Amino acid sequence: MGRYKYLANHIALFSISNFVSKILVFLLVPFYTSVLTTHEYGIADIMQVTLLLLVPALTMNMGEAALRFGIEKEEKRADILRVGLKYSGTAMLFVAVVAGVSAFFVPEGIRIYLLFFVFLFAANALYEFLILFFQGSEMVPVVVIGSIICTIIMICSNLFLLLVLKIGLNGYLLAQILSYLAASIVMILLAGGKQFMNAQQKDIEVEREMLSYGKPMILYSTGSWINNASDRYIVAAICGTAVNGIYGAAYKIPAMLTVFQRIFAQAWQMSATKNYLEDDSSEFFSTMYKVYNAFMVLGCSFLIVIVKLLAQFLFKKDFFAAWEFVPPLLISIIFGALTGFLGSICLAHKDSKSMGIATGIGALINIVLNLLSVPFMGAMGAAIATAISYYTMYLMAFIIVRKYVKLQIHLIKDYFAYAVVILQAIFIIKEIPYVYWVNSLLLLILVLIYYKEIRQILTKLLNKYAHKKAAENSDGEEV
Repeated sequence: MGRYKYLANHIALFSISNFVSKILVFLLVPFYTSVLTTHEYGIADIMQVTLLLLVPALTMNMGEAALRFGIEKEEKRADILRVGLKYSGTAMLFVAVVAGVSAFFVPEGIRIYLLFFVFLFAANALYEFLILFFQGSEMVPVVVIGSIICTIIMICSNLFLLLVLKIGLNGYLLAQILSYLAASIVMILLAGGKQFMNAQQKDIEVEREMLSYGKPMILYSTGSWINNASDRYIVAAICGTAVNGIYGAAYKIPAMLTVFQRIFAQAWQMSATKNYLEDDSSEFFSTMYKVYNAFMVLGCSFLIVIVKLLAQFLFKKDFFAAWEFVPPLLISIIFGALTGFLGSICLAHKDSKSMGIATGIGALINIVLNLLSVPFMGAMGAAIATAISYYTMYLMAFIIVRKYVKLQIHLIKDYFAYAVVILQAIFIIKEIPYVYWVNSLLLLILVLIYYKEIRQILTKLLNKYAHKKAAENSDGEEV
């Protein structure tokens, strides 16, 4: 299968799972913000971002290792599964022990959340590992169905627990646990779990390779987490959980752009691993970078234009104030997506250490800027700090990748586009006169700047449609 077709097929499959899951969950935001208080939402947000740190760190990034080596070592997938489950199980036991000991030292009202967190960690760790394992095993339909099942169970559980039983935050957390467990069971059944356990003896070398790949990635995953989540902790500590709840809700609009970013990232990581040693990989990577960058910039610009309209639909009651934090967070999504793109190239070359350093420096800058800005600017300081730290990560990743690939891109054009997006963000936050017209005009300018990339995307889509119709007509004539 050609490299572009391989990438396109996986983008199509991941689009199904991500659109169904993320869009449906996104549409529930008005429901959550009407049923939960800002305080409850703030607690839930802290628990969720803590998972983002602990799951990869405590499991030694076995999910990422399973994805990387599953593609490369097809005959060793049974060993890869066993190693991943071993370290995931060890992490679950560790969290349970720490939570059990902590229960003796925390107020009684907090103990219930420690118990929820233990089960939430176990369910999420298993689910995330299996998603990456089956992706690395190139069983993408299993991943797609698992994601969809997870979403359906989560939505139904939330509606029943929050609307019928009306148990608030406890119901919200229980719904997540049930959805992760149900999806994991379904994926194992669909894949025929026994077929992965046929190896006669354990391959110690596979475990050693996975650990040598996963351990250096702890800095990478931790740095990424700090850029994603440290602002929530600092906002909660300085401004309170209610403000953090509003700030956490602000991330829901950038999540729309993250849907597209995640679709591409999932397929791209597989393609980068398969094609990183090809002689013309530089041309392939450059083409995909330009198209991806254009798509992310235009998506960010469009969402900035309509951010207040979206906020009126999504955010109920006190949550409406969250719209003001969205533009800087959208800008951070652009640089986070590009960092992920470049990071996949490094990881394909098994250079997780360099990306770990880049994300570590970005994380340090994020923490320092948060501590300096949040006391004076509140949650807006955290949003701006996040955007700056992501840009720092992107810049360092760009420099690192040049060791492996010479990207042929137009930096002057790209930086001009970034400046236009920043202007849009400033204009909407300051609510200048005729801001919708001004920002719409700036969006049009960006469309003209990236006209070539847009045409390239449309041409490929139209060609694919034409080939499909031709094949259908040919089949019809044969009949």
